[in-house]
Amino acid sequence: MSTKVAVVSGSNKGIGLAIIRALCKQFKGDVYLTSRDVGRGEEAVKALNSEGLKPKFHQLDINDLNSIKTAAAYFKEKYGGVDILINNAGIAFKASDPTPFGVQAEVILKTNFFATRDMSTHFLPLIRAGGRVVNVSSMVGASGLKQCSPELQQRFRSEDITEDELVVLMQRFVSEAKKGEHIQRGWPDMAYAVSKIGVTVLSMIHARRLSKERPNDGVLVNACCPGWVRTDIAAPGAPKSPDEGAITPVYLALLPPGAVEPNGKYVSDKEVQPW
Repeated sequence: MSTKVAVVSGSNKGIGLAIIRALCKQFKGDVYLTSRDVGRGEEAVKALNSEGLKPKFHQLDINDLNSIKTAAAYFKEKYGGVDILINNAGIAFKASDPTPFGVQAEVILKTNFFATRDMSTHFLPLIRAGGRVVNVSSMVGASGLKQCSPELQQRFRSEDITEDELVVLMQRFVSEAKKGEHIQRGWPDMAYAVSKIGVTVLSMIHARRLSKERPNDGVLVNACCPGWVRTDIAAPGAPKSPDEGAITPVYLALLPPGAVEPNGKYVSDKEVQPW
């Protein structure tokens, strides 16, 4: 039987590194720490080695399509597929950052939504039967959804929204943010929130699609909120440690064989949350 493998994007620090630590202890297979910077990734591997853990490393920059394709080809060639994919890589601007909102919107959506989608495009075909896909979203997305216009809320909660429609909506937000029209067009004044709305809805779309296209494979796709965690993105006064933030993503990644739910859900503190 081929070796099982788990891949975590953006995992040289913060929640991603904590996810790697937990998977090294709990997952029976190879665990890949990835980062865009090879030096930082290898340093993170050494740090875990000093804890007695043995993750492997592969370079992966989700903003670089060639990097995604190279990594996907590597896992297909070496393992024949992937058993766990955790799309963790993401960015945010500090509240005090003077960068214009339209620029922030474009940069944040590029990584958090569009690059995460690129990862899914190239890695979902590699997910083996019984595989688990976890997209790290945020409670900010859930709260941002409530600030959207009724029309946008209806589409983002719809069972028939397509990936193409979602992409158009995310592009529309960036365009309207750059014009300073996003609020009057029904969007919240938070680019990070919109990016995570996109991630959560994308997870639901992919779960529905895989259930339809591969009904017997038992692949589960979910979005999750790790909570407010002390990381580079969040404030140093956040209540959760990175290891505590890793609990829900790891729980979803290790849902037992034969599990049928949660699937296509938004999960926080290991519980399905309303969307």
